[in-house]
Amino acid sequence: MIATLAAGISQQTVAQQLRPLPYVNKEWSKDYPPFRIAGNLYFVGTYDLGIYLITTPQGHILINTGTADSEPLIKAHVKKLGFQFKDIRVLLTTHAHYDHVGAMAAIKRQTNARMLINAKDAAVLADGGNSDYVMGGKGSTFLPVKADRLLQDKDTIQLGGMIITMLHHPGHTPGASSFLFDVKDSTRTYKVLIANMPSILDETNLAGMPRYPEVGKDYAYTLQAMKGLQFDLWLSSHASQFDFHKKHRPGAPYNPAAFKDRTGYDAALKELQARYQQKLKTAR
Repeated sequence: MIATLAAGISQQTVAQQLRPLPYVNKEWSKDYPPFRIAGNLYFVGTYDLGIYLITTPQGHILINTGTADSEPLIKAHVKKLGFQFKDIRVLLTTHAHYDHVGAMAAIKRQTNARMLINAKDAAVLADGGNSDYVMGGKGSTFLPVKADRLLQDKDTIQLGGMIITMLHHPGHTPGASSFLFDVKDSTRTYKVLIANMPSILDETNLAGMPRYPEVGKDYAYTLQAMKGLQFDLWLSSHASQFDFHKKHRPGAPYNPAAFKDRTGYDAALKELQARYQQKLKTAR
């Protein structure tokens, strides 16, 4: 009891020391009804933030948490879908930015779930974003989380019959990651890609950043690697990155096929490639 109280006080103290967020989009916190995407994969996110629940008989996997104020929303969504929040056993993220791991510390504390992250994003996660190569150096933007397991490219996460492969797609952050796995329903099996699309922040210098000298090289690698991925359905960290709201409306019936869209995926990568080429012209 004393330890729990002390931890709560410590978390509050750290939270009070967080610096103001450099950018906030109101659609990151706007509610969106949870729903079943395909098989045992569910959307539990906000209007624009992709937060995903994978359920298994041995507990559940949560990918991303959105901003800090998403915690109660996620809990409500999990409950509405008929699952227990306390049964979350594994926490993953596409990358360690405050709009995707803002509620991670709170959810980890409440569920005792294991935090797994690409090794190259572990330090940023552990200092609350203060060492981020673009937004760092001015204090933490989210509550720090110490990882329980560090992942390398193509490592697998296994729970309750699920096998998820982590794909290292660096650039947006050094440890940015996508996840590839199978889910199945009563009719078929779907290979799902939760893609960390390699968007480039305005402040990024592709010639190299002090905290990330190889950023330009990593973006080039990721753009090429992602072109060759094979999947049936794809999703991403932000709803806006995969035309989510054109594919699903609140209350729509179960329809995994809505998320096929290979054409949309290829077009999104082509656009990001063009952005990369444009940024190269100003790299120095």
